[in-house]
Amino acid sequence: MSNDWFFEKFALISDAPGAVERMRGLVLQLAVHGKLVPQDPSDEPAEKLCEPDEELSSGSLSEVPLGWILTRLEQLAEINGGFAFKSTAYTEEGTRVVRISDFDEFGFKDHKVVRHSFSADFHKFTLKEQNILMAMTGGTVGKSYLVRFMPEPMVVNQRVATIKVLDSAMPRYIDIVIRSKMTQEVIREAKNSTNDNISMSDIKGFRIPLPPLAEQKRIVAKVDELLGICDALEAQQRERESRKSVLVRASLSRFAESPTPENLGYLFHKSYDIAPSELRKSILTLAVQGKLVPFDIASTKKTVGEHIDFQNGFAFKSQWFTTNGTRLCRNANVSHGFLDWKESVFVDEKLARDFQRFALCEGDIVLSLDRPLIATGLKAARVRQEDLPSLLLQRVARLTPTHDQLSRSYIFLWLNSTAFVDCIDPGRSNGVPHISTRQVQQLDFSIPPLAQQHRIVAKVDQLMALIDELERQQGASREKASKLLDAIVQEMTSGGRDIAATLES
Repeated sequence: MSNDWFFEKFALISDAPGAVERMRGLVLQLAVHGKLVPQDPSDEPAEKLCEPDEELSSGSLSEVPLGWILTRLEQLAEINGGFAFKSTAYTEEGTRVVRISDFDEFGFKDHKVVRHSFSADFHKFTLKEQNILMAMTGGTVGKSYLVRFMPEPMVVNQRVATIKVLDSAMPRYIDIVIRSKMTQEVIREAKNSTNDNISMSDIKGFRIPLPPLAEQKRIVAKVDELLGICDALEAQQRERESRKSVLVRASLSRFAESPTPENLGYLFHKSYDIAPSELRKSILTLAVQGKLVPFDIASTKKTVGEHIDFQNGFAFKSQWFTTNGTRLCRNANVSHGFLDWKESVFVDEKLARDFQRFALCEGDIVLSLDRPLIATGLKAARVRQEDLPSLLLQRVARLTPTHDQLSRSYIFLWLNSTAFVDCIDPGRSNGVPHISTRQVQQLDFSIPPLAQQHRIVAKVDQLMALIDELERQQGASREKASKLLDAIVQEMTSGGRDIAATLES
């Protein structure tokens, strides 16, 4: 695989989510399938190194390149578990003990080092360079590390396996197989079936496609070279992200000075596009600050309670709930911008008629008082025709203008802006984040004349529509890059085409 090809293909798929990680996975996948470097007929075949596993060779995995064999890890390595060192026996001085938390795929961690007084009894658990460590339990089960350098003598604790590769294979090549999709799928299956645990027999049973020793060396050299390129590409991406943050701030400042549809386009430049959710938040903030359609904020400032009435829902008893009838609008049904009825409860029609003062109408604004802020934004919604009939349940409030000079659409716009979201401070009610209507009524609230409210809402709708379209274009670009990445991976791993021809295409 040529480096020029690698750079060229990465440039095409760099917008795809997780592109660098996918390219790393592709390199490993090609390596263990014999598609990364060419085979040399003059290499001494792998069967001279180790006996092939007859069961594997007769199965679907028997399709390996010429000169390769299929075998189990236990034929290529000595595999041991660690010793159950007691935490009460740890000392300030002595031999370092390697626990699951003491390493990751990049090396040893230097925090919270524990030690044990070394004795001859622990020689079996001594760690050596070129050993491979593997976590056998816990949330990081299956993580591994090839020990290239030992900063000091170490012994291995329980729940950590040590893989000591024999002369028939290169430790780095076995490390590549362990990190490849082939082995990681086995680890995931073992983890899912044994509750975050992988056994010694699972590790010993890892299927290893073994090439000739000379080809192992070529594979290791090429993998390290290409993964180095991936690291460099990832560093370039981080550098671009750093520069992007500067450009984003400058672009937002420019847009804030002149928030027009024309300037909105600059914010979606490929080099520094802003998350649409952040841009929507900025537009709403500019709107209520009088920067989309100018108005005098200071002269119109009052409190929310002087302009908006709040009606809390009724505490319908759970024993009144039925499987059909009139829906109850609970805080669980209030999502960001709409009512979600996936989990609905009802009361019968007769009872509903007795509580018509809590009946919702089309266009009403409802606000969840419990857990008002979620990942997607504020739990406030406009009631649609398809949401009716429904009744207001406790811990949900209906907001209604107290006069005809206040637009419901403007109220909803203000609620979703930072002027509201950043000012509420949910306390706790029975352990649940909660805001009270009294708290909301005391907030500052500036409203422009009604005609300007309508113009502000129209301007926001126009800009939001543009963001929707630009977001769609962003998504289409990422989807295209993802499909291209999938196509590259499929083309390179399917075996349906000559690899050399693929690399040149």
